[in-house]
Amino acid sequence: MTLRTLTLSVLPETLAVCRLGPDDAMPDWALATNSFLSLTRTSDELSVVCPESCVPDGIRCEGDWRALKIDGPLDFAETGILVSLATPLADAGVSLFAVSTFDTDYLLVKQAALDRVRSVLSEAGHRIA
Repeated sequence: MTLRTLTLSVLPETLAVCRLGPDDAMPDWALATNSFLSLTRTSDELSVVCPESCVPDGIRCEGDWRALKIDGPLDFAETGILVSLATPLADAGVSLFAVSTFDTDYLLVKQAALDRVRSVLSEAGHRIA
């Protein structure tokens, strides 16, 4: 596995990770955004990642997440992308929530850890735009 320098950019909005029931409809409040949105349905849950400002009261969620986008597109055959980011963050005691799309990957980290994340990933040889 060859690790390469990655360039990441921090998305401007604060995000929330929400948990809905497995049979719940796709929520209109999340679908109304033109910003970052990820919906994942499993037999256990419907997870929604969207701008925190979109989430109405009473929804089970955890807010205060920031997303770092890996400049892409990334080739599906390329290996080691997430590990080159997750390993230094884990070594520094920073947890993350990963979201992958067709073109690239996103790392979600808590807002309070964002400065630390920038430092750790820069020290690991990555660029934060």
